[in-house]
Amino acid sequence: MIKNKWVLVSCLSLILLIVLPMLAACPGGTTTPAAQETVYIGGAFANTSPYAEDSLATMYGYQDYVKWVNENHIIAPWYPDKKFPSNLTLEVLWQDDQYQATNILPIYESLMAKGMLLYRNSGTAPEVLAPQLMKDRVGAVSMSCEAFLLSPPKTIFTQFVDFVDCLAADAEWFKSQWTETRKPRYAFLTADNEAGRSVITPELKGFMDDLGYEFVGSSFVDFVVTSPPTTQLLWLKENEVDLTIGFCIRAATEPIQREAARLGMGWGPEYDYQICFGWNYPSSISPFSADLGELGNGVISGGNLPDWDYQNEACLWVIGLLEEYRPDLYANYHAFSHGYHHGYIEAMIQVEAIRLTLEKTGKSIDELKPVDVLENGFWNIKDFDMKGLRPTNLNYSETEVWGLSGVNVTQCQNGKPVEVGVFPYHLLLPGTGKGLNPLEGS
Repeated sequence: MIKNKWVLVSCLSLILLIVLPMLAACPGGTTTPAAQETVYIGGAFANTSPYAEDSLATMYGYQDYVKWVNENHIIAPWYPDKKFPSNLTLEVLWQDDQYQATNILPIYESLMAKGMLLYRNSGTAPEVLAPQLMKDRVGAVSMSCEAFLLSPPKTIFTQFVDFVDCLAADAEWFKSQWTETRKPRYAFLTADNEAGRSVITPELKGFMDDLGYEFVGSSFVDFVVTSPPTTQLLWLKENEVDLTIGFCIRAATEPIQREAARLGMGWGPEYDYQICFGWNYPSSISPFSADLGELGNGVISGGNLPDWDYQNEACLWVIGLLEEYRPDLYANYHAFSHGYHHGYIEAMIQVEAIRLTLEKTGKSIDELKPVDVLENGFWNIKDFDMKGLRPTNLNYSETEVWGLSGVNVTQCQNGKPVEVGVFPYHLLLPGTGKGLNPLEGS
């Protein structure tokens, strides 16, 4: 009897060994979940540099966006049909390039060797990285938007406007407010470094002429202003300048504005001498207003990222995730860098490029190469709606790498940032030429 029981058990065990694998292979049978695979996004960040505050916030945006996608498996709340595979786990891979050109290629090579399919440039000397990206056929996002990236187009895809067109948008807004019969007089007040001087171009001057401005001259301040720039401000007043434009970071724009206010210079009824100060990203009005309050009234800036208090769909979503994922930073979020928003923008572009590639090629993630993501992903991002994170939808192709078709202008009003208009992205940078953007004027 005992012997027969053992025979029965042995037979049943043999049957199970044969039948169970067959069931697992049949439709409707028990299936083994697909193994989780890691997909890297990210790249270089300048976390120890003059841009550290914004760079760290951008990296946090990357990390929090990735966490949200890993939990929800879609690109964004407003894109429920853009699904990201649930068997793929996103991870942000990064290194700090310290905003040093000598670190760019070693970090790139190190990160790509770990299996990245795309990349991020921190904005540090993109002319060093761009040729290598082109050679390797790697698509990338970047904190830079410079002429040589746009014409001829490279494999770096921008998502904010170059410095020259930021100032052109400032000028268009100011001209729309001008009521006097004479020509408005403008001057450059800009940082005394390569970036500051790069905005003084024949193309921008010609654009200003076409708008009906009279050029006065140029004046320069230190990249980081450590003493009141009284001489430069009085020069503007003596030359009866109405609008001054230039590239500066907040370490310059804020002390400039404090001294201008002390001298009674500014745009608004509270100032004795009427002059408008126009800047460009990264001298954004959101943190500027948070630091200066009503002392900053009248100052404008082109190409800014959205403010924490904007009530559009994407901004409400982003601030909700900051509250959920980083409650310590949310407790004083108005003082936190708007670079956090920028992290979401870049990360969304990178993840959408991967998602599109998987969809269009039908390949598994381990079969993909960077060139696949470049040609099937980045080049096929069309009408990508940022729901207020950017002033227009993003469109990319092999020949269109700038993404945006418009430039937003933000002004400090009553101590708060207010978006006052969106103007065409003219692509005035040297070498790009007017009319390069087919969406201009649409």
